[in-house]
Amino acid sequence: MALAGVRVIELAGLAPAPFCGMILADFGAKVIRVDRTKVAASMDTQARGKRSVAINLKTAEGVALLRKLCVQSDVVLEPYRKGVMEKLGLGPAELLMENPRLIYARLTGYGQTGSYATAAGHDINYLAMSGLLSRLGRSGEKPYAPLNLLADFAGGGLTCALGIVLALLERTKSGKGQVIDASMVEGAAYTGSFIWKSRSIGLWDRSRGENMLDSGAPFYDTYQTSDGKYMAVGAIEPQFYNQLLQGLELNTGDLPPQMSFDDWPELRRIFTQRFASKTQADWARIFDGTDACVTPVLTFEQVSSHPHNQERGSFVKDSSGQESPRPAPVLSRTPAEPGLGSSPDPGEHTVEVLEEYGFASSEIDEMVAAGVVECSAVKAKL
Repeated sequence: MALAGVRVIELAGLAPAPFCGMILADFGAKVIRVDRTKVAASMDTQARGKRSVAINLKTAEGVALLRKLCVQSDVVLEPYRKGVMEKLGLGPAELLMENPRLIYARLTGYGQTGSYATAAGHDINYLAMSGLLSRLGRSGEKPYAPLNLLADFAGGGLTCALGIVLALLERTKSGKGQVIDASMVEGAAYTGSFIWKSRSIGLWDRSRGENMLDSGAPFYDTYQTSDGKYMAVGAIEPQFYNQLLQGLELNTGDLPPQMSFDDWPELRRIFTQRFASKTQADWARIFDGTDACVTPVLTFEQVSSHPHNQERGSFVKDSSGQESPRPAPVLSRTPAEPGLGSSPDPGEHTVEVLEEYGFASSEIDEMVAAGVVECSAVKAKL
């Protein structure tokens, strides 16, 4: 796989950092998640392909052990607030001094500098600070955060993974590592570059929820069908819009012009009434094979059985039968091979990993006995 041979130490966290680690693992990196000791279960739901070591970082021995693991790895991925790693003596300055090739990725909400650098926050806060949240929502309604996708995952985990891959590529030329300051505010804003750049061409001249791509246009929206399901419509270009009208059995001459903003409410009323006259399956049959840009809104239960997704194998099942998206994008020569086993328990691979990093069995036994590390013995024996 593309990242085969790359060693990653991922300090356990929530949502964005685990997603970043999963991306790296999916594409071949050896990702070791460092969990705390005395943790009943991990909250990492994106742990496929990872292994777990449980280390007690409240002990000097545990901190020294983590240092050894970090400096013998290619990447350190840490999700803590600014200053936490420095207090442990494990900041990038210390670790890069020991291993100048180390790539130290710091994934936080507000970044490593600025007045908010040490502040708490969540996706909705980072999205608000990026400017994007002000543009999201229906007309006449308050701003609306679309799940926690834009800041946590697109602007956070995915952007951080890109930074790590870029640093790995650059290291092949310079031989040197570097520090990645991945701010979810800036990552979300960067993801929204199109919104910023397209203001000059009139795409966002109207208020929130009244523009072409933010649910203002009746030809770029969702509509309920007679069976309570939904269809998504994205018929922007005239040739696609005409096919939409043909599928809906509407006559262009009986309707207001497509781009008549004042008539959009009436056009939406007509579309709403027409879509409500048939089931989702009926409309799918009508629009499949056309360029009307009309598709069913698939639920999680439907998505993997859709013929297109089935043909591409777009979703995979793990050993417990749980379904999730296949890694993307698809590489022709070195595709991802996601681990399909169950998520590791905290400390499940402690012994295995420490042996790989050169520790003798007697040293590992001493650390286990002293409570420096934990081993999830039940799974480890399987």
